Amino acid sequence: MSQISASEEVRYGIIGSGMMGIEHIENIKAIDGARVTAIADPHVPSQESAVEAVGGPIEVFGDYNDMVASGACDVLVVVTPNFHHIEVLRDTLGANMPMLLEKPLCTTMEDCKEVLQLAKGRTAPIWMGLEYRYMPPVARLLDVVRSGVLGNTKMIAIREHRFPFLEKVGDWNRFSANTGGTLVEKTCHFFDLMNLIADAKPVEVIASGGQDVNHLDETYDGKQSDILDNAYVIVQYDNGVRAMLDLCMFAEATFNQEEISVVGDLGKAEALIPEDVVRVGIRGEHSFGMVRREVVANNAPYVGHHHGSSYIEHTLFLDCIRNGTTPEVGLEEGMASVAVGVAAHMSIDEGRTVKMSEIL
Repeated sequence: MSQISASEEVRYGIIGSGMMGIEHIENIKAIDGARVTAIADPHVPSQESAVEAVGGPIEVFGDYNDMVASGACDVLVVVTPNFHHIEVLRDTLGANMPMLLEKPLCTTMEDCKEVLQLAKGRTAPIWMGLEYRYMPPVARLLDVVRSGVLGNTKMIAIREHRFPFLEKVGDWNRFSANTGGTLVEKTCHFFDLMNLIADAKPVEVIASGGQDVNHLDETYDGKQSDILDNAYVIVQYDNGVRAMLDLCMFAEATFNQEEISVVGDLGKAEALIPEDVVRVGIRGEHSFGMVRREVVANNAPYVGHHHGSSYIEHTLFLDCIRNGTTPEVGLEEGMASVAVGVAAHMSIDEGRTVKMSEIL
């Protein structure tokens, strides 16, 4: 693949133009030198929504293979339902085009491993869409951790109390077989953050969860929705760091949707979203109710559904394409985040601690 110069307009093709496909279109529209020139989706209403969102000339395809072969775009953004990722990647990785792939990488570890094998020898970058790293309060929290003021990280806690799963085309996200399960589909973002902050390999996972409130009265073709709506997950890392996830998807009556805390031997930092606040306390300097509080500005031209993080992700991906550099978040990180989710589901299903060696 030849490098795209800074003066060239980069043409994007979107594979899958549902809700998240539109989100990517809106982000790309906000970036100078980038333009969506093609979309591929077999669902006509989704095609129409994408055409409206682009608001200009665009080629529309029912089959993504036809789009890739057409030469209508330079870069692919894969935003299909989770269980389609493996099929799309089997068909498109050989084209050696730059690609941004929405999370999760795939729904099973077998498929993730196959993708890594198929991607060997490629020169075009693949950016994994784990954009929570780039939410401004989270990015600031990461800066605090990296500065060393907290000392050696010991504990990570992430709470997401939020609304139920949104409606998608065909309600594909109501079944674990389609999504990989809630702890793959939804919380791979958080497992990625845990892996990043711990800076170590997860060694074991224990989890408890269930479907207690949401979608209990929903059936599709005679099958009952089986998607988890709440869970606790504890992850142990090989450097002694412990991490915990507290997920509830029937808790939208709350002030902050995400609360992320990191505790080291010298202090604690936490990010609160959408309050967009980072608090830092240092042992011996601060005490209960008396810590540093910083409101983090969000200057993204397009904020969208993810607090501007998708815009930041796209700008970094575009820099990667233009400069020929390695993506900050690639397939390895994508597989690692899925692996913790798979282990958590196994722990819930089998009622035991799961060793990551069983997964990896």
